[in-house]
Amino acid sequence: MVQKKLVLFGAGKIGRSFIGPLFSRSGYQVIFIDVDQRIINELNHRKKYKVVIKSEHEEQFEVRNVCGIYANDRESVINAIAQCSLMATCVGKNALPKVLPLISQGIEKRFAERPNFPLDIILAENIRDACTLMKEGLKILLDEEFLIDSYVGLIETSIGKMVPIMPKEIEEKDPLLVFAEPYNTLILDKNGFKNPIPNVVGLSPKENIKAWVDRKLFIHNLGHATTAYLGNIEHPSAIFLYEVLSDNKLKAKVRNTMLQAADILLKKYPGEFTQEMLIEHIDDLIGRFQNRALGDTIFRVGCDLQRKLGAEDRLAGAIHLAREFKLPCDLILKALIYGCYFKATDQNGMMFPPDIAFIKLLSSGIDNVLRDICGFNEISDYMLFKKAAKVEKVLKRAKNISKKLGTFEFE
Repeated sequence: MVQKKLVLFGAGKIGRSFIGPLFSRSGYQVIFIDVDQRIINELNHRKKYKVVIKSEHEEQFEVRNVCGIYANDRESVINAIAQCSLMATCVGKNALPKVLPLISQGIEKRFAERPNFPLDIILAENIRDACTLMKEGLKILLDEEFLIDSYVGLIETSIGKMVPIMPKEIEEKDPLLVFAEPYNTLILDKNGFKNPIPNVVGLSPKENIKAWVDRKLFIHNLGHATTAYLGNIEHPSAIFLYEVLSDNKLKAKVRNTMLQAADILLKKYPGEFTQEMLIEHIDDLIGRFQNRALGDTIFRVGCDLQRKLGAEDRLAGAIHLAREFKLPCDLILKALIYGCYFKATDQNGMMFPPDIAFIKLLSSGIDNVLRDICGFNEISDYMLFKKAAKVEKVLKRAKNISKKLGTFEFE
């Protein structure tokens, strides 16, 4: 019997801790494609690697039957796509356009050799409308006569797995070792497949994937960000999520903000969720956020402000929806304003480099952030700007933030 093969673009933490193990355990050979030559060399040398599950009872397991192809080896990558059973991407929004030329050439070769074997591509990306982004990119690269809708299945996903930043000393010793939480369910689009849905333990196909992607963004990601941003202001010396969530008052604020977002989600998808379902999900998430063994940091969860405070992302996106449905969003707005003053650093005491540019924008006024980053309109969203200014004023007074925002110091 011919072995099933998954070609997986991206040998990063989610790829190695989540997507790879799911398919490896169900009998697939997992072929990682990546630009990190060291990781590819190690995969080909060992043919296996370890995942450590961080929880109250730590476990570890080996992911076997794996190999790698260096992304610059175009011919090998194209041949792998042409011959695989299934493909997946796990590279992130910024890197996705860079891999599209290789993917399109692999699709063309596959169609020339195997016209009766459509290619399903699981998009394991934390991106809203990942399928649209992928399809539009492929259409530009493929021949205009190519029947992409009938030959390529694009499967959107909701990635709920939490993976912390690996300690540098461990990463240097073993570049393949990865930590992760126990959660192991891959929610994905039931209707995106051209072939039968793979028989893989852990897959959870959904009819309305848009609703579940939004649940991840506006409940999970929003709750994560709220914890980081409120926690960083109220407990500036804290490093880990579990530290700030040990403050029951702060935990209640995070939960109430997530519940406000849940009301928005219920309005947008009335037939998909119930209030009880979302409350149960919120309480489960807050418990997962408090996983001490995982050691997830405030820095990891909160950094990359231009993206995470963006118009379609977790906080501003939820506020835009709330305004559309005329629902309250004051708690979410507060989390967003606190996020503007986020100043956590990594293990080396360094800020996330793009966040320095964000600080410069903030120094010219919060209104510029609300307009240029969050996508709000100073005329139609006049009251929102007014409320934001009030929150900012209270925040500055409470924390005595230096007026010289360029130094970004808390006294």
